[in-house]
Amino acid sequence: MSCDSPETKWSTTERDILEATYKALLKHGYAEISITSIGDEFDKSKSSIYHHYDTKTDLLTALLEFTVDQFMSRIETNPKRCPGEELDNFLEQLLTPDPAEELQLQTVLVCFRSQAVTNPDIRAQFTQVDERLAATLQEIITRGIKNGVFRDVDVSQVTEHLLAMANGVITTRLTTNREGVSSIARESVVSYVESELKQSS
Repeated sequence: MSCDSPETKWSTTERDILEATYKALLKHGYAEISITSIGDEFDKSKSSIYHHYDTKTDLLTALLEFTVDQFMSRIETNPKRCPGEELDNFLEQLLTPDPAEELQLQTVLVCFRSQAVTNPDIRAQFTQVDERLAATLQEIITRGIKNGVFRDVDVSQVTEHLLAMANGVITTRLTTNREGVSSIARESVVSYVESELKQSS
């Protein structure tokens, strides 16, 4: 995955095509999306799509990378902020996306994540996403331990626990109609951080 920013990594035409693909995926889902449905969301000639992407698979692969770039650029961190506040903010962005645009980003990613079971290229992308999120969590927790904000815990174990819980909340919210479950799960994550990680005042 490139380290270029989402603004500079893609040409204007590529962004237009990928944004049209993004809209089509939200409307039709991964299984039903087609070049025709993408073209319906694209205000230029459909030939432009084939000029940049040889196949639908190539286009969807690019869309996943594009969406990951957008998603990760919205996960704000600030190493100068108190680690406790930084962790709360980080988890809030994952568990309570707002506005609707960020929820749509997560929706597209969940559509793709289901394909990672059998698609090694998509699996590799999500491996990198989770590794980047885990690295951020580890940095915050390690800094918090050093500053006396967090208890002296097993950083890797706590990181994987929090990441698994966050991924579970995201998937449950977007793939079921169980009202209120996501809020309960989110409160469980907050309770875990308060009781098991943060030092008592």
